[in-house]
Amino acid sequence: MTGFICIMTETLPAGLLPEIGTGLHISPALAGQMVTAYATGSLSAAIPLTLATQRWRRRRVLLLSIIGFVIFNSITAFSTYYGVTLIARYGAGAAAGLAWALLAGYARRMVTRAQQGRALAIAMVGTPIALSLGVPAGTWLGAVVGWRLAFWIMSALTLLLIVWVLAKVPDFPGVTHHERLPFRHVLEMPGVRAVLGVVMAWMLAHNILYTYIVPFVTPAGLAGQADRILLLFGINALAGIWLTSRTVDRALRLSVLVNLAVFAGVAGMFAIGSESRAVIIIGVAIWGLTFGGAATLLQTALADAAGDGADVALSMNVVAWNSAIAGGGVLGGALLDTWGAVSFPWAMVVILTVGFLIARQARSHGFPPGHRLGHRDKN
Repeated sequence: MTGFICIMTETLPAGLLPEIGTGLHISPALAGQMVTAYATGSLSAAIPLTLATQRWRRRRVLLLSIIGFVIFNSITAFSTYYGVTLIARYGAGAAAGLAWALLAGYARRMVTRAQQGRALAIAMVGTPIALSLGVPAGTWLGAVVGWRLAFWIMSALTLLLIVWVLAKVPDFPGVTHHERLPFRHVLEMPGVRAVLGVVMAWMLAHNILYTYIVPFVTPAGLAGQADRILLLFGINALAGIWLTSRTVDRALRLSVLVNLAVFAGVAGMFAIGSESRAVIIIGVAIWGLTFGGAATLLQTALADAAGDGADVALSMNVVAWNSAIAGGGVLGGALLDTWGAVSFPWAMVVILTVGFLIARQARSHGFPPGHRLGHRDKN
């Protein structure tokens, strides 16, 4: 639910730019900076906030991030000043950065080591649900009842989540003073940089296509059905999470390599048949399957590699992930202006090949073969 609220809060303005622009008396382009402010908050705050709260009890940190959503989404709903709205969006992004750094480690601590991969898969379900169902529903709701009410509803859902956390979620201690791991020490742990490199490559390739899906599917005559295309992607991403929950513990390395290779194959298929409706539909369905388990696989690998520094490493993952989102927008825009959407698949093949090679080389640390429980924690 926390992941669902993170994604909804991040993407809700994107579908309501005209309404927000009218409400705040600004252009849609300026309204779009609400998304930028949120991403900037996540990028800049994830690591410092995670380091600052290392010693706090875990439920206290989780509640801090969730309460941040209540406060900043409520300010967004209430504000009539553009500057105040941007500050609130930055604050909401900071809350999300802390939440994303915390969630994977929290889910892993709730269960036995043998259940950690599956627990993380379940915890990540909110993301594709928000992308495939929540965002279209929020956009529709905002258009019908107003964008401000849509943000008030987000605050109300978050209040319910606070009650749920207080009633049901177990608490865990933070690290003691002598257990605190410096940022640089965690970054230099064997395997951590390799996993972060794969995160960057995989998400950069994904976001080139996801950000500019409309111009990409236009030559196939599917521009008017982009919402259905994304719904197909989201449904198959849910299926991908289920498949990953079955393989993440037994064959994490193989799952990463297969998903990267298949995604690269889909990109190659798009490069050859981008004007075919059948190729686009089949390719998007497979793409969704490969992407659904990405967060589970990569965060599990990163947490395993970092050991006691998992929360710090996962805050680095937030930065890498959001940087790839921004990078996908920038690189995709440059490719679109220079060579057109037809160039996306070729760039993706190159990027995914780099990611595949990094994962393949990280055999000793990062993505070791076999069952993840069979590897002794060397950290």
